[in-house]
Amino acid sequence: MNPYVLTILLSSLGLGTVLTFASSHWLLAWMGLEINTLAIIPLMARQYHPRAVEATTKYFLTQATAAAMILFASTTNAWLVGEWDIQQLTHPIAVTTAMLALALKVGLAPVHFWLPEVLQGLDLTTGLILSTWQKLAPFALMLQVAPIVNSSLIVTLGLLSTLVGGWGGLNQTQLRKILAYSSIAHLGWMVLIMQFAPSLTLLSLIMYIIMTSSAFMTLKTNNSLTINALAISWTKAPTLAALAILVLLSLGGLPPLSGFMPKWLILQELTKQGLPTSATLAAMTALLSLYFYLRLCYAMTLTIWPNTLAATTPWRLDFTHTTLPLSLVTILALGLLPLTPAVAALLNL
Repeated sequence: MNPYVLTILLSSLGLGTVLTFASSHWLLAWMGLEINTLAIIPLMARQYHPRAVEATTKYFLTQATAAAMILFASTTNAWLVGEWDIQQLTHPIAVTTAMLALALKVGLAPVHFWLPEVLQGLDLTTGLILSTWQKLAPFALMLQVAPIVNSSLIVTLGLLSTLVGGWGGLNQTQLRKILAYSSIAHLGWMVLIMQFAPSLTLLSLIMYIIMTSSAFMTLKTNNSLTINALAISWTKAPTLAALAILVLLSLGGLPPLSGFMPKWLILQELTKQGLPTSATLAAMTALLSLYFYLRLCYAMTLTIWPNTLAATTPWRLDFTHTTLPLSLVTILALGLLPLTPAVAALLNL
């Protein structure tokens, strides 16, 4: 892609997100979301592959539907209450419609069906942008709308997403689909605590972005798209393969890795709020996600690609990728757990 065009598209992505962050009026927020959607579509379709075009079409249709629902909800609220302000979304119909529209935007269950299919049709770099940056603007709006929404709806969305995210990833062989279901499960954890401790939702989102970036960059460096392709990744880069396993376990939320921090704090907060059943269900669904992360770890470490040679490859090609961003996010994805007391004190938990 032409570097000037790429610069314009990435700048528009940033502009759309910042516009939504800065807005207190529904129309301005909607405009930011639309700029965001229109900026990523050329990036998604740049491969000239039928799967990429199909993924782009599916993404455009779902995002357009969600944007129309947001516009409908805000217009309904302005008509019935006379307010366009995001914080003043008070009518029950408008609030529920807006929340479901934002759930569709980010890919929460039960409106998650587009996310694995779309992610499967993209290359890993665009998939990373879709899984991280594209979640920021809708989440900024969700955090503002959440205090007004019925708590039963939010808890149901959260638990359903953690369950679907764990269950859906069990039978997958494509790594991009596995990461899509992982994304759904993590979003479920964020939404679950959104009404009770918004600061925890923000912490979970930051941790999710760090760990997902590390996972995507690792797969891109190894050039792996299926579980079978992971079996030869240890011959390409043994150190990276060892670290990738730890990153996957961090995504699963195992101590003593960074991914355990948000899960631990969320379960603690849910118990404090008198929701032990929700906390137990969320912890149980995390085991489903952990199973498919362990499956990937097994493929990377304990299986060997079938070949005719008795020995491993004695030579390795030098990497041409820039590995500094990968190194930074991997360190963060593995080593932030000791900071938990400081984070808890900072967030007044």
